[in-house]
Amino acid sequence: MLDTYRDLSATATFNQWAGLEVVRMSEGECELRMPWRADEMGQYSGFLHAGLIAALLDTACGFAANTMAHGGVLSSHVAINCLAPAVGEEFHASGRVVKAGRKQIFTAGELFAVRDGRSKLVSTASAILVPTGD
Repeated sequence: MLDTYRDLSATATFNQWAGLEVVRMSEGECELRMPWRADEMGQYSGFLHAGLIAALLDTACGFAANTMAHGGVLSSHVAINCLAPAVGEEFHASGRVVKAGRKQIFTAGELFAVRDGRSKLVSTASAILVPTGD
C-alpha cells in the first residue's frame, strides 16, 4: 500500500514541488512528511503558510479516505484550526478516517512541526471527502 500511495503522490506536481513524502499508509490512515524551505513556504512572519498547512492536511485526509473508497475521492469540505505558529525544520501530517459511508467519508487530521528533534502540534483539521467511483 505504501508504494502505491508514494507513486500516486509523485503524479501530483504540487506534491512534487512541496516535497511531500508518504511515510506510512494503512487502511483509513496516512502520514506525510514535508521539509521546510524558508525561501518558498513562509508567510510574512516566517511561519509555514496556512495554505500549505491546509494542503498538507487535505492530502493526508484524502489519502486516508481513498483507502476506504473505490475509484478515488474528492474533497467536499476542509476546515483547519491553526493552534500555534507552524515553525519547524519539517512537518508531519496525519489523516485518519473517522467514519466512512457510501456517499461521504469523514476524516480528521493533525499537523506537527518538528524542530530540534521535538514535535509540536500546530494545526488540526476535519475534512469530508466524496467517493468518485462506483
